[in-house]
Order: sequence, then C-alpha cells, then structure tokens
Amino acid sequence: ERAIARHEVREIEQRHTVDGPRADVTLDEEDDVVIIYNRVPKTASTSFTNIAYDLCAKNKYHVLHINTTKNNPVMSLQDQVRFVKNVTSWKEMKPGFYHGHVSFLDFAKFGVKKKPIYINVIRDPIERLVSYYYFLRFGDDYRPGLRRRKQGDKKTFDECVAAGGSDCAPEKLWLQIPFFCGHSSECWNVGSRWALEQAKYNLINEYFLVGVTEELEDFIMLLEAALPRFFRGATELYRTGKKSHLRKTTEKKLPTKETIAKLQQSEIWKMENEFYEFALEQFQFVRAHAVREKDGELYILAQNFFYEKIYPKSN
Repeated sequence: ERAIARHEVREIEQRHTVDGPRADVTLDEEDDVVIIYNRVPKTASTSFTNIAYDLCAKNKYHVLHINTTKNNPVMSLQDQVRFVKNVTSWKEMKPGFYHGHVSFLDFAKFGVKKKPIYINVIRDPIERLVSYYYFLRFGDDYRPGLRRRKQGDKKTFDECVAAGGSDCAPEKLWLQIPFFCGHSSECWNVGSRWALEQAKYNLINEYFLVGVTEELEDFIMLLEAALPRFFRGATELYRTGKKSHLRKTTEKKLPTKETIAKLQQSEIWKMENEFYEFALEQFQFVRAHAVREKDGELYILAQNFFYEKIYPKSN
C-alpha cells in the first residue's frame, strides 16, 4: 500500500511538472486551501470520506489518507514538523483534503502563516464504543474478508460489561476528548478535566465545523453551502449514492438498559457525554442559523447581509 501511494504521489508531481513548474507559482487563494479531517474511529467517517474521494476529480482537489503506524493518533515531534511542512508547502497537493485517525495538531505552534481548516464528526460515546467493540470481533461490510483483532470472541457487549472486561471498560470511552484536545500529555490522561476543557476550546476556536453521526446529512449540507470548492454536489451524492451508508458493523447487538446505566455511572462517561452534548449544541446552533425547513425538507438560506452607506461616493 505504501509503495502504491508513493507511486501515485510521484505520478501527480510529474504531471504537474509536465504541465508547467508550480514550485515558484503563487496559488490562487481559492486553491491555497487544505482541509484536515482528523476522523474519530467508528463515527461514520468512512462514509463521509468516500464522498470526498468521489468528488475530488470533479471538484479538482486531492485527497490524502494519513496512515500512521499501528493507527497511533499521537505523532512524534519530528513527524509533527514533517506533517506541518508537507501540509503547508506541498503545492502539488493543493487544494487538499487530508484524513486520518490523528489527534488535533495546532499548526500555530509551528509558526505557519496560514492554518488548515479542521472539520470532524463525533458520536454518542456509548454507541461509538459498542460499534467499535463488535467491529473488532466481526468487522464490517466494507472489507468483510479481513480478519479482525478480536475475531472468534463471541462475548456480547452486555456480557463484557457484566464481567468487567477491559474491552468495554469506561476507560475505552475516553477517545473523542483526546482527539480534539491534541498532542499534550494531559489530553491522554483518562478523566482529565483539563483535557475536556481544552477539547471544548479547540472545537470552538480551531474547528470550522463539527458534526454528529446521527445528523450526518445536515453536516454535509452545511459543508457544501460553506465550502463549495470541495463539497459541491456532496449532499445529492450522499442522498442518492450507494456509499452514503457504506460501512456497517456486522453482528452488532444493542446493549440493554442495565448495561447503559452501568456505564453511565462512570465519571469518564459523564465527561465524554458532556463533550458530545457540547458539540451537538454547537452544531445545532450553527444549523439553526444556516437552514430553514419547508414541507419537511431543509434548505440553505441565501445571503442575509449586504453593504450600504459606502463612502466616499463614486462620481
């Protein structure tokens, strides 16, 4: 896979060289854009990313998967520097859409003038954990033949929680907060109140838009309205395309009310749920000011501001 990726990159760079040298050319402002989707596992991220892949040729941008060793969401300091340099100075890959299971990285710390646009999607924390639990055992319909790490383990999520298993422990809920918190050590200290507050701060100040799995279509609609350079045609593709609900975890059994109640007693669930509710409220606030409903259908509002009293007046 890495060899194929390197070959594809070389082909693109050679193509740009044939078309004309680009290194010394200043990109148009519309093209000098990078989006980073640091996707949280089991939040419908594959379904959303496939829309980006389907649109990239038509809308003329590049999609790059950030593949870290063992899916480690924390990069080494030297890899952080390499990544920031790639994203900001790799003109052949602009406009670019980067996606991968990587925690938030603050580009401002590296002295860059133009930061990327961060987007993300999060999910109800218990639903996300249940989905991940069964995914490790049974896989999904995306790559059904691939052997998963826990394949052969038939224990249900309810049985795991009742037995106090490690795969369903409350500590496993601690994922969405550190993904938004970033690369600081405290982000990965399970149950850290500081990490929760930092994640909230980053969501508001560093992310362009954060959606929720349960309302993915609305998230896509807002992105298309605000960033048409990348997402023109995304809403229709999601509604009619075969890939909009592509990846479903196999053999998933919904947990009982008793199991859910037991997890909800933990302080870790309370913090992850607080973050989820915070993100959901912010997303619904953005949506309420961007769309209206008519006959059961949502539609995007037209421009609602204009300029007047422009002085000095032209002759």
